[in-house]
Formats: sequence, structure tokens, C-alpha cells
Amino acid sequence: MFKSKSRIALVSTALIALLALVGCGQTAAPTTTTPAPSATSIDKKTISAAGSTALQPLVKLAADEFMAKNSGVQVNLSGGGSMTGLNNVASGSIEIGNSDVVSPEELKSAGLVDHQVCVAPFLLIVNKDVKVDNLTKAQAADIFTGKITNWKDVGGQDLKISIIGRAASSGTRLNVEKIVMDGKKMTDAAAAQDSTGNLLTGVAQTAGAIGYIDAAYLKDTVKALKFDGVAYSPETVISGQYPIYSYEHMYTKGEPTGTVKAFLDYVMSAEFQDKNVEKTGFIPVSKMKK
Repeated sequence: MFKSKSRIALVSTALIALLALVGCGQTAAPTTTTPAPSATSIDKKTISAAGSTALQPLVKLAADEFMAKNSGVQVNLSGGGSMTGLNNVASGSIEIGNSDVVSPEELKSAGLVDHQVCVAPFLLIVNKDVKVDNLTKAQAADIFTGKITNWKDVGGQDLKISIIGRAASSGTRLNVEKIVMDGKKMTDAAAAQDSTGNLLTGVAQTAGAIGYIDAAYLKDTVKALKFDGVAYSPETVISGQYPIYSYEHMYTKGEPTGTVKAFLDYVMSAEFQDKNVEKTGFIPVSKMKK
């Protein structure tokens, strides 16, 4: 009798335990993994950007990092000058037009959308043998218009001034004409180079040469001049003391989507901006005084 009761008790205990387990299984929420927010879809394997050679070092760095993060995607990058980039993106032959200048009135009907990515400071540079360290705005304008042709007229040695500039499509040239020359045009005597890199080499190798580049390209093969007594630094640009700079633009034809949007989002991301903009000689838009 005792054995029979014990057996019944054991069976009852096991049954209760089993029911408890079943009940727990019914009330527990199923385990699921919430998917991470999806990134902008990659709809194209190849996109092209062209235009400003001033902005090119930053865009190339962004393209390299973006391609490393997105296997199989190719970002083709070329120069040609700001106006080349603007005209090509307006025509639809490329996805992104890089520019040192705002899109001109004649392209307004193309539906271009502006994406400001950073600020580019520009420098007046000379051959290292030129014995001048500063130019006033008036002196620089007179040199670039061809009115002053010898360094002795601005405090230097008796040496012919050779102007090495950029083609008319260059945004850097357009900014120098606008900011330094108050809208006057560069003299036809200026040699026109097709890239900032070639201009830098020309100034370094030509006696008495002067030119203009963006700060990201500065090397010790040339000398950067003060402008109206102010030396370039990020601080003098931000404070408003140094005036030769422009906002840098990446234009798209209409609002970007897919791979183009993903790339532009990466360029503007804190991850990229905080790590690379100042390191490459540019200034974040967020640091400029309104």
C-alpha cells in the first residue's frame, strides 16, 4: 500500500512539473532579432564625380573609404575644373559635379541640388626665390590683371613676374577673380594649367612665378604669401580675418538616391567629417561663423 501511494505521488509530482514547463513555454515571448536599420540601398555599382581639383583630395579619400565599406562599388573621380563638373552633372553625363563656386544662373533650369561639404581656403603662392612675403589686395589685383609686371614694384627684387594660373573653367580662378580682384578678369598673359597640381609644379620651377592654390595642396616647394598682412590658418578663416576661401559643393541633378545618396551621406557623416576634413586642409562648415 505504501509503495502504491509513493508511486502515485511520484507520478503526480512529475505531471505537475511537466504542466508547469508547458505553461512557461506558452507564456514566454518568442526570441527574435530586430534587424538593424537598413542603409540607403546600393542601386548602382559605378558612379562618377568630376570637377573641382581643389576639392579632389577630400573626395578621393571619401571615395576610397566608401568603396572599402561597400564591396563591388566603384566611384570614378576626375578633375577638369568646377565649371566642367557643373556642366557635366547638368547634362546627366556624371552623377556628381564637384565645385568651388555656386551653380551659375544659366544652369538653374537643370534642377541641380547643392550639397555643401566643407570650406576650402585658397592661398597666393610664389616661387621660393621671390623676396616678397605679403601682398595687399590692391597689389595682388594689379599683378593678376597685368598692371604690375615686376616684383620691384611691390617691394621685391628686380625680377619679372610670371603668372601661372588655371583655365577659365577653374573654380579656384573664379574665386580669386571674385575675392582678390573684385570681379576683374585675369590677364591673358597668365599661363593656364589644367590642374592645381600642375600649377604648383609650375610655380615651384619658374623664377618670379606667382599662382594660387587651395591650402590642401600646399608644399614646401613654394612659399605662401600673407594677404593684407594676414597669414592663412584655419583660425584666421573662421574668425573672418582671412577672406580667400569658398564653400565646397557636390551637386547632383535632382535629389540623390541609392548609391549616390549613400556616398554623399558618407561624405557628410560625422565619421568621415570629424576624422578627415581638417586633416586634409579643409574646414568643416559647422565651424564657420554665421
